[in-house]
Amino acid sequence: MNRFIFLSIFTLCSLSSTVLSAQNWQTDWEKTKLESKQTNKKIVLVFSGSDWCIPCIKLEKEIWITPEFISYASENYLLFRADFPKRKKNKLPDQIQERNDLLASKYNPKGYFPLVVILNSNHEVIGNLGYDNLPVKNYIEKIERF
Repeated sequence: MNRFIFLSIFTLCSLSSTVLSAQNWQTDWEKTKLESKQTNKKIVLVFSGSDWCIPCIKLEKEIWITPEFISYASENYLLFRADFPKRKKNKLPDQIQERNDLLASKYNPKGYFPLVVILNSNHEVIGNLGYDNLPVKNYIEKIERF
């Protein structure tokens, strides 16, 4: 019985880790822009307050980490997150915070959270979304309208 429980927990952890690692959030903005041009993929740029913004946290749990969105996004988009945590323990390195601040000044000057900005491969804004209490399928449909 203990062996079965251990194997079940191990399998569940492995599956969770596979799903989370399959979510391919880019970490270098310049490389993301270049790849977008080369592949003609749109960019989903997410402005998030990961440790304080309840709608941001819901968007993460209800959309970004779902297998359906991960599969859809990997074929159609490049994902980039500009996070703005408030808790000291979650403070970002200065270089990353400066990059996020520059992205916000250009793409989120009003400071909305969450803000999901859809950019075409020429890095022009083609649409904005926020958090909507929608099933992942409907959220994807909203993104596709751009």
